[in-house]
Amino acid sequence: MPASLQGRLALWLTLGAVALWGLAVAVAGQQLRREMGAVFDSALEETGQRLLPLAVLEIVDRDEDEDDGSDGNASADDADTWDTGGSTRAQSIATLRAHDEYFTYLVRDAAGQVLMRSHQAEPGVFPPYTGMGFSDTLTHRIYSDAALQGTITISVAEPLAHRRQTERTLLVRLALPLILIVPFSLAGVWLAVRTAMGPVQRFSAGIEARGGADLSPIATKGLPTEFQPNARAVNRLLERLRNTLEAERSFTANSAHELRTPIAAALAQVQRLVIEAPDEPTRARARQVETALQRLARLSEKLMQLARAEGGRLQAGAPADLVPVLRLLAAEMGRDPAHPVALSLPDAPVMARIDPDAFAILARNLIENAQRHGNGGEGDSPEPVRVSLSGDGILRVANGGAVVPADQLSRLLRPFERGATSAGGSGLGLAITQAIAHGSGGTLELRSPASGRADGFEAVFAAGPIAGTG
Repeated sequence: MPASLQGRLALWLTLGAVALWGLAVAVAGQQLRREMGAVFDSALEETGQRLLPLAVLEIVDRDEDEDDGSDGNASADDADTWDTGGSTRAQSIATLRAHDEYFTYLVRDAAGQVLMRSHQAEPGVFPPYTGMGFSDTLTHRIYSDAALQGTITISVAEPLAHRRQTERTLLVRLALPLILIVPFSLAGVWLAVRTAMGPVQRFSAGIEARGGADLSPIATKGLPTEFQPNARAVNRLLERLRNTLEAERSFTANSAHELRTPIAAALAQVQRLVIEAPDEPTRARARQVETALQRLARLSEKLMQLARAEGGRLQAGAPADLVPVLRLLAAEMGRDPAHPVALSLPDAPVMARIDPDAFAILARNLIENAQRHGNGGEGDSPEPVRVSLSGDGILRVANGGAVVPADQLSRLLRPFERGATSAGGSGLGLAITQAIAHGSGGTLELRSPASGRADGFEAVFAAGPIAGTG
């Protein structure tokens, strides 16, 4: 049984059509058998009634010739042959050419003596004459008639096997269209059902396409009446989810935004306290407070970015060039000699649908993550973070360092999840990039070791295709 409703409808409707056709063939076959029997009987009766006068004339003429003294022997060139039996001679009518003889006849006198027969007639097939009309034997259908007050009778026989063979041939030809009807019916029904199910499939595709970045109502135009209650229920559920998520994102964004001003003010006061502290213990305590406030400021910034990433609207109205954005960002973040950035860009523009601001947030978090957890700050010649953008919109950010176990890679994309590292951070950078990648229609993949290396870590972001292309 097909899993889809479309397949089930096509299968059952086709089987129903085939069953109805088979029933129609059976009923038509019964009617055809009766009609054919009537036609064959009519032909059999017509043959007997046509042959009997001719046979009577032939026999009378032959008797007159015998009375005139004719020897009654046929010449060698005559097409008829004569068989003597007692005082009466039976004439066997020869055929002009070989053919299948479905009707055979036998002409007899009142005593049952054979006077004339067709060349393939077998006397044993014909029962004794019992009266005018039809009769059946095990093998033949026979019509009998009489002339000259019953002194001359004729019996015309047709093999029942000939009738049955003709009936079978006609029934097979009647049922033969089933061989074509079944596949064409299946294709036609499937196409009709597919067309009728088009709105349902579009509605299903709309449900599948919805996610955290798009909870808009699904169009129900053309949807069958039976599916309208389901469609309304789904759209109401999407509306409730949208309101709930918007409330959560609004709370997160507003909270992070409202925290920026008091955190900045507190940080300024602590920095002033560090300068004006009367002794070193007080100054050290003030620096600890300053560090905590800076960490809180970065966390509030990351929360704002996460709210932006999960809030949708990550695709631009028109394709934008990513090259200038990445060049400016790499120049800004590579100023620190302890964390250099090696940038590789194509000569041609790289167009993508992702919003440039969202792409900048994504790239900044990937580069920050590589600078924080790589080995760029070790030694006199720190290893740079390698950043590259290909012409097909694939961003790669790789750094050196120990290999991250495979079971930890997927966990790194969760909010506040951090690997086995002593470096600082909130654990939100990769979660933000994952949310932006998903919301913009792209993909994010983490690899360790990095491509072409035995160690290191690499993040690969592929921007989604531009609408109307590949």
